[in-house]
Amino acid sequence: MDVLDILLTNAKSATTDLLDISEETINRVLSDIAGAIEENTETILEANKLDLSKKPPDDPTYDRLMLTPDRLKVIANDMRAVVKFPSPVGNILEERPIADDLRLQKISVPLGVIGVIYEARPNVTFDVFALCFKSRNVCVLKGGSDAQASNQALVELIHEVLKKYQIPTSVVTLLPNDKHLVEKMLQAVGHIDVVIPRGSQQLINFVREHARVPVIETGAGIVHTFVDETADVAMATQIIFNAKTRRPSVCNALDTLLVHEKQLENLARIVEPLVDKKVEILADEQSYEMLSNTYPEALLHHATEEHFGTEFLSLKMSVKTVANFEDALVHIATHSSKHSEAIISKDEKNISEFLRRVDAAAVYANTSTTYTDGAQFGLGAEIGISTQKLHARGPMGLKELTSYKYVIKGAGQIRS
Repeated sequence: MDVLDILLTNAKSATTDLLDISEETINRVLSDIAGAIEENTETILEANKLDLSKKPPDDPTYDRLMLTPDRLKVIANDMRAVVKFPSPVGNILEERPIADDLRLQKISVPLGVIGVIYEARPNVTFDVFALCFKSRNVCVLKGGSDAQASNQALVELIHEVLKKYQIPTSVVTLLPNDKHLVEKMLQAVGHIDVVIPRGSQQLINFVREHARVPVIETGAGIVHTFVDETADVAMATQIIFNAKTRRPSVCNALDTLLVHEKQLENLARIVEPLVDKKVEILADEQSYEMLSNTYPEALLHHATEEHFGTEFLSLKMSVKTVANFEDALVHIATHSSKHSEAIISKDEKNISEFLRRVDAAAVYANTSTTYTDGAQFGLGAEIGISTQKLHARGPMGLKELTSYKYVIKGAGQIRS
């Protein structure tokens, strides 16, 4: 056996141990880890600084990689929020009699061993563990090399608490910093029950192409907001600013602004606040012409076709002019990653049609796409945002980390 085989064998074995842990103990462990995060903030930040020191601050992933005292406090509170949720496991989802007076129950069960491959997001380490542990799933983590010191510190903290409760530390396993392990992990049939990639489209494509174990795709967000001809300009201005600049490095941030041609005369006003954040605009011909005399020359560029359908993860945004509502929907259908899409409009028919016809995990009317988030959706935290339709879609919380089995009880019946 090589190192990976040993780690995965231990992880699979731990699934049985998790089933025997009481709900009270599960919650006490999570509460203790939340407290340990706050007590060890300085140690965690020192490890995080090692990772940050290897990355230039203007790198789009720098903000994702960075931990701060405030962010760690949010992480700790998210873990406490998970504690308050009822267990998603062992619940009777359905119960009824079937043939020959047999009694059938449909009962929620853990998925088993969940492998998560992620890039520069050390917060994912805590989110994944909290949700997996609460739902009695083992997690096998393969973080990016750029967050290795951070992830190692976080998992060591978790392990210390687990040891206190005599729980096998293999319930959360961080794989070594070796990129070759990713492909082996994706081939680990019998050891890993499902893999969830979180990161760039390139990572997701790699996982999809090489995996032999089931995959739930998450992460890539190519996000549009359509300002239709009836949109309130002040509202549009506020929403666009928030959607683009709140945290540009996350997957729910705005990438492409679609503007109805009848709103072009208001475009300069809509994007004006973006100047303060130095947002670069990649504009099509019509919108470029409207902005050329008002938006700073250094921040305004001509768009090429590749800029539509790009997840920027930075202070860049493309702008596309559309002739009508149908053109906007066609553009979204062509370029969307099916993550989050929005319309700003006063027209109730347009709003209703947009929400009905746009194919995405989350669709919005007159608000910011930045709300696509497990905590904001009341899930406590999220293991990722699924952009597919099988098993789970959108922010994945505790319930999405379960499957079910049928339990049938009889009294000696045999089928004729």
